[in-house]
Amino acid sequence: MKHKPPREPDEEHLLRRTARGDRAAFEELYRRTSPWLAIRLRHRCSDDQIIAEVMQETYLAVWRAAGSFAGVVAGGSAVGWVWTIAVRRLIDAYRRRAHHAHPPPGVHESLSAPAAEEEALAGTVGDSVGDALRSLAPELREVLQAMALDGLSVRETAILLGLPEGTVKTRARRARIAMREALS
Repeated sequence: MKHKPPREPDEEHLLRRTARGDRAAFEELYRRTSPWLAIRLRHRCSDDQIIAEVMQETYLAVWRAAGSFAGVVAGGSAVGWVWTIAVRRLIDAYRRRAHHAHPPPGVHESLSAPAAEEEALAGTVGDSVGDALRSLAPELREVLQAMALDGLSVRETAILLGLPEGTVKTRARRARIAMREALS
């Protein structure tokens, strides 16, 4: 009889262990999620200093609040929970900087490589929905991505993208109309 090697704990399990004060579990969670998180944040911000601050604040919040993660019971994932914290910290960083200057250069630049969430979304939604998303103008897609995928409010999306709230509302409406037409 062959023995299977023990299965590595998933991120939800690591988060539960982190909630009990397990530093090794936290370090493993960080090792698994921080490269992905840094890349994903760079899709939203090109300022390395802001990214470093957001990463530090995010993992400090994860360590302190791991016990509040409801997990699969609430229909969420540990990685999604970490991403939500990171997005909120990124918005907070923009707000702090907005009092002193304009958003850092590169916030509005789109990257040539698709973001991980775009690839994941394309792989999980039907062909027609994926095609409709890819056919959206980039400025509409980024608003839809922030609001629908990242779960941000109009105000948070406006801050993240450096746009007036009215522009975000207009682009969100145009994106919904374009999606509806493409799928009909």
